[in-house]
Amino acid sequence: MKTILLVEDDKFLSSLLKNRLEKEGIAVIHAADGEVAILTLRAQKVDLVLLDVILPKKNGFEVLEEIQSDPTLRESPVVIISNLGQESDMARGRDLGAIEYYIKAQTSIDDLVSKVKGYVGA
Repeated sequence: MKTILLVEDDKFLSSLLKNRLEKEGIAVIHAADGEVAILTLRAQKVDLVLLDVILPKKNGFEVLEEIQSDPTLRESPVVIISNLGQESDMARGRDLGAIEYYIKAQTSIDDLVSKVKGYVGA
């Protein structure tokens, strides 16, 4: 079974995404802040990280920086899902290694689930 790490502090959105992805046969580990995300990645290999940018403790860009600086974490592909939609934010996310950047307001749950399935081959 494919496993993703969902790093999202919005309880409603994370619950909705987790339920939808699990229905598709994808295991979901949830982290509500950036510190827990890094600890989780150090403890368990995942097939994909879905990462919000605006997070408590460590923001998504800080999480990406930490992933990039640690060779053992760098293998996990990261997709950003954020409300920050400025080109500079998107460019920064990609510069820090994110393979894709989705703006929450412009991406439906259905689209996101189907994109995640494509990334993990589910």
